[in-house]
Amino acid sequence: MRVRNSAAAACVVLLAVTALAGCNRDSGSGSADKKVGIDLPRSDSDFWNSYQQYIAKGVKAGDVKALPLTNSQNDIGKLVANVQTFSDQGAKAVVMAPQDTGAIASTLENLNKKKIPVISVDTRPDKGNVYMVVRADNKAYGTNACKFLGEQLKGKGKVAEFQGDLSSINGRDRSEAFKSCMTANYPDIKVFELATDWKGDVASAKLQSTLAANPDLNGIYMQAGGVFLQPTLALLQQKNLLKPAGTKGHITIISNDGIPEEFDAIKSGKIDATISQPADLYAKYALYYAKAALDGKTFKPGKTDHDSTIIQLPNGLEDQLPAPLVTKANVDDPKLWANQLGKN
Repeated sequence: MRVRNSAAAACVVLLAVTALAGCNRDSGSGSADKKVGIDLPRSDSDFWNSYQQYIAKGVKAGDVKALPLTNSQNDIGKLVANVQTFSDQGAKAVVMAPQDTGAIASTLENLNKKKIPVISVDTRPDKGNVYMVVRADNKAYGTNACKFLGEQLKGKGKVAEFQGDLSSINGRDRSEAFKSCMTANYPDIKVFELATDWKGDVASAKLQSTLAANPDLNGIYMQAGGVFLQPTLALLQQKNLLKPAGTKGHITIISNDGIPEEFDAIKSGKIDATISQPADLYAKYALYYAKAALDGKTFKPGKTDHDSTIIQLPNGLEDQLPAPLVTKANVDDPKLWANQLGKN
């Protein structure tokens, strides 16, 4: 742990539980009376609904003082309006999760001019300064999904990929990494790239068309189980293609999110794996960094003591949190956030 100057020694003690690279002289100004504006990105995903529960729990526990939460419902216009409202109401920091990472730049520029720090959760804005991005390594999501399918299918077959919105850095990272890995390592697997805009009904319709033309499809990669899981399972059930894992005709499925419904599907053999996005840690560290920003604390790239790595971005910093692969072998692990819901 490094601090910028000896005057910050007291700050080191307070921040021993974090991956702090440093505190500045303003750290003692405190955040007791400063409000945080928190925008939730959508309510049509079980993952984001779980994130909302963790955010609400943290606010209730007093991690930060928050203005009334808003939900931009996957609409960049609503997000811009909600952020303006936060500013009008005196917010001194903003937590957001912009789903269109290219269209938020001017809003970030305005907040920067007002010296209102921004914590971006799960998505990394393409441009515009951010105090911290709280996110997992989304390229690793795509690469790990590719390797899992490649090994399970023994390097041969046909795979449908439900791509997220490619205007989102997450959709791009997962899609590019998955394609790169498949091209390099599994050239005998044909991938059908199905753009979905993170919409379950779109994914289901495109999967139906793909199955009609390719009845021998034997793999699916869902970039977001929270929106794709139920419509996918319903379609496969309707077509009598929902065979248990390990039996003839089973379509190998890996997902991203790590929601309880995915765990249930793994246990019942309907899907094979998911990559657990840490909804609990997203909320925890979003609030932590919001408070740190209000307290004037600063960070540097490097390893943290919460099993993550802070990296330098052109427009800020990013704390890359761990996102483990979940299969039948570890689906009951009590440390996974989906196994903790309702127990606290």
